[in-house]
Order: sequence, then structure tokens, then C-alpha cells
Amino acid sequence: MKLPGHDAIARQADEHLVTHKVKLPRKVVEHPFRQVAKRVLMALLVLAATALIVYADHDGYNDNSDGSVDFLDAWYYATVTLSTTGYGDITPVSDAARLTNIFVITPLRVLFLIILVGTTLEVLTERTREEWRLNRWRSTLRDHTVVVGFGTKGRSAIQTVCATGLKKEQVVVVDPSGKAVEAATAEGYAGVIGDATRSEVLKRAEVHRARKIIIATQRDDTAVLVTLTARQLNKAAKIVAAVREEENAPLLKQSGADAVITSASAAGRLLGLSVLSPAAGMVMEDLIQQGSGLDIIERPVIKAEVGRKPRETDDLVVSVLRGHRVLGYDDPAVGTLELTDRLITIVRATPGTQVAPDARPLRQD
Repeated sequence: MKLPGHDAIARQADEHLVTHKVKLPRKVVEHPFRQVAKRVLMALLVLAATALIVYADHDGYNDNSDGSVDFLDAWYYATVTLSTTGYGDITPVSDAARLTNIFVITPLRVLFLIILVGTTLEVLTERTREEWRLNRWRSTLRDHTVVVGFGTKGRSAIQTVCATGLKKEQVVVVDPSGKAVEAATAEGYAGVIGDATRSEVLKRAEVHRARKIIIATQRDDTAVLVTLTARQLNKAAKIVAAVREEENAPLLKQSGADAVITSASAAGRLLGLSVLSPAAGMVMEDLIQQGSGLDIIERPVIKAEVGRKPRETDDLVVSVLRGHRVLGYDDPAVGTLELTDRLITIVRATPGTQVAPDARPLRQD
């Protein structure tokens, strides 16, 4: 066993104590600096327009200091007027100047204030909208897929399940890296920033309502802790975990994983197969790459196939899933197909042959 001791695991958990946060995918918006720059430019344009309007009719204004209003005074008057300071040292005295203040400068003042407070209002509105989206997301999320770790393995796993028809809205990514979650939300997935070994982080991903959980962490000891926590929160979900070392696979199964993939050994076997037969390696690579070429899928037996042998079906049947047993297509125990059986078949990947993800009833403990 190559897992570190309990103290090392505890230290790792402490090192990953971060403020967990849920991030929903959003539309691409303009950079904040550009938004601020546009608002500042608009405010300056309103100020300049007001100053020019005042200076164009400067004879209709009176300055208490010297009686006349020059270009600098016009800018000063525009500044104190738009900011609603109003010192009263420069005032409109002619009817034209007063009408201009009523119908032109007052609307400009309102526009100026809207521009100034617009950023604050937008932030408050955005926070309210985001909170509403988050609450609605939590209330409607059911039977989704939680993916722990958005590295190479996690990303490939998501692409595979989405290629079979799973919507991106039904995928939640959990990762301690903010950049990884940003990348996930940019691709349309919801994300939770935090350490998945902590139950409160998995609860934010609604793991207790999930149908499938994919654990693709970088370390085997982390995968064990995540599996234990996830199984404690959800007794019925299908949990699939990846480990680097094959000797750690039994520990993952004891922790509650339904299936364990040894990434290093699987890659090594594929390399060996490719050396012995490059064509066979290409076929295997094609089979595990969902959505192109040949796909290997699991589907239920239809009524027309009941009573037939696996070789008598239209599809190329590889195995038959009967209860909790996986039987080869040529296994004498298969006999004829039953309505409760499920078939592992190889099909040509086309838009018409894509099937929805596994829809078997969840295991009840």
C-alpha cells in the first residue's frame, strides 16, 4: 500500500482548506475595466456638454466675484451643478439661462448621477440575480453528475458522458483550484471551488441528489477520502473513481466505489497492445473515444430481442449484463436474452445512434 499515513492525510486536508464557492456558467461579458472606462468617458462627455452649454450663454449668468462668467467659470459651474453641490456663487439670471437649466442642465444632472451610481446599482442587481440563479439551480438540480477534479481525466470523462446526450446543465465540477473551476464554467458547467474531501463542499455540489459521481483526483489518498465522503452523503449514487496505482484499487472499492479505473495500468496496456498491433490499438482508442467512429454502449434489451441469442440481435453484442453479473456473449449461462437484461454493444457513432446515459434504477442499500 502506497497511501500516506493518517497524519499526512490530515495535513493535506488542512492545506486545502479554502472558502468553497459555487460558480454557475455565465455569458461572456465585457471586461470590468472597459465598463468602468466607458462610464467615466460618458460622465466626462456630460460634464463637457454642460460646460459648453453654459459658456455659450455666459451672458445670462452672474458670478458674485467679478460679475462675468468665462470659460473656466463655465466648467466650474457645470461641475458643482452636476454634482448637486450648488455653492450659489454663479447663478443664471436671464430667462434663457434659467430655461436652459430647467430643460437641459437638469436632465444632464440626472444622467450624470445615473452614470455615477450605475456601477453600484449594477453590482447590487448582479448579486441579487446571481443569488436567485443559485437558489433556482439548487432547487431544480436532480439526478446530475458530479465530477471531482477537472484535470485531464475529469475533462475527458465529462466529454465522454456529454457525448452520449448528457446536458452540460446536469454536470457539476468540484475542484480546489479556482482556475480549474473558471475553465469548467467557461465550457458551460457549474463549478464548486473547494476541497472535495470535506462534506460541506460536496453538499454545495448537491452530491446527495446526484445520480453519478466521477472521482478524478490527482492523488490516490484524496480519491479514497472523497469516495468515503461521497458514499456517506449518497448511498445510491454510482461512484466511479480513478487511481494511479493498481494496488490501491481494492481500497477504493472498500470505500464505496462501484468501479475503479487504474489510469496508469490502462494506459500501459493500451501502449502494449499498440506495440503488438497498431491497428488493434487504434480500434481500442476509437472505442473509448465516444461520439466518433465505433462506440461501445450499454442499452436495455428490447421486446423484439427477448428469446433470442446475443448473436441474433442487430447490434454487435459484446457482453450481457444480467443482475450483477457480466456475461460474455458466448457464455452458456446467457442462453437467450431476457427483458431485464442489458447489453454491452458496439455501434457506429452517428447522431441517430447516440443514446442517453445509463438509466438503470439506482442501487438501494
